[in-house]
Amino acid sequence: MVKGRKMAAAMVLGANGRLGHAAVQAFAAAGWQVWAQARQAPRQPLPKGVTSVQADALDLPALRAAAPRLDLIVNALNPHYTQWDALVPPLTSAVIQLAEATGGTIMLPGNVYNFGNQLPPVLTEQTPFADTNAKAGQRIRLEAALADAARRGVRSIVVRAGDFLGDSGTWLDLGLGRALKAGKVTHLAPEDVPHAWAYLPDLARVFVAVAEGRAQLPAHAVLHYAGLTLTGAELHRLIEGAMGKPLQRASFPWWLMKLIAPVAAMPRALLEMRHLWLRPHRLDEARLVQLIGSVPHTPAEQVLRDSLAQLPGVTVPGTPVRSATRSAA
Repeated sequence: MVKGRKMAAAMVLGANGRLGHAAVQAFAAAGWQVWAQARQAPRQPLPKGVTSVQADALDLPALRAAAPRLDLIVNALNPHYTQWDALVPPLTSAVIQLAEATGGTIMLPGNVYNFGNQLPPVLTEQTPFADTNAKAGQRIRLEAALADAARRGVRSIVVRAGDFLGDSGTWLDLGLGRALKAGKVTHLAPEDVPHAWAYLPDLARVFVAVAEGRAQLPAHAVLHYAGLTLTGAELHRLIEGAMGKPLQRASFPWWLMKLIAPVAAMPRALLEMRHLWLRPHRLDEARLVQLIGSVPHTPAEQVLRDSLAQLPGVTVPGTPVRSATRSAA
């Protein structure tokens, strides 16, 4: 922030979640006044000057009492994968109402679900959405609600990115790294399929840069962040490099997901999105570059070292052992 300028105010909803946690750190480091909302106490100490708001995201009176005026609202709320139908619509409505009451611009981390199960290899802001499965439809309706609210004066920005790296509870520990202790990398797809990833500290810095340039954007804007595009083979080599030893290849048990899907919601949800591991895709960030210039991109080698070091029980040579605890957003 420019010295002497009034401190901009942001509330991060879902501050205990993956992007929420990273966004609190990034906005605080950039000199913003930050309120960190979560249902539970902060999972890690908050940066100096950040105010904790321990309340449900649907409790609008509590949120408005904490911060009557806002410049920005980061919607990093992340309901459980199997509860999107029940929770995403009311949460979206509550965020829009909070923006109407406080004057804040909504920022949302978008994903590639909107493009359906036949998504093309290069995804731009003009790529058509395809409502081919439940998760695609849910994300399409979420963004449509923001676009509709913009016509009523509620400004919003979607920053679309790939799967997260850089915290626990990502595909790195739930999938790829699930057999690391046994000396294996678990592959979710054929080794030659490019997949889009986003390193959370970089993505959070993108949010800050976009927020500070938001006056140049229309009432509802969509931007793509390329992050890292890596094949399974490239990820395998990067993980081997971080761990300092060769690792065997194992396959994710999709067969088991199919077996238990009829009686278990989570396997059904994972199978519904399996196409993201079978169809090559990357995000084009040309429009983002036009807005903010230099885009944060930590080298892939460092991203994997840092991301693996976040995982409980994983020792990365030359990196202190850390444990990661996660609370619900």
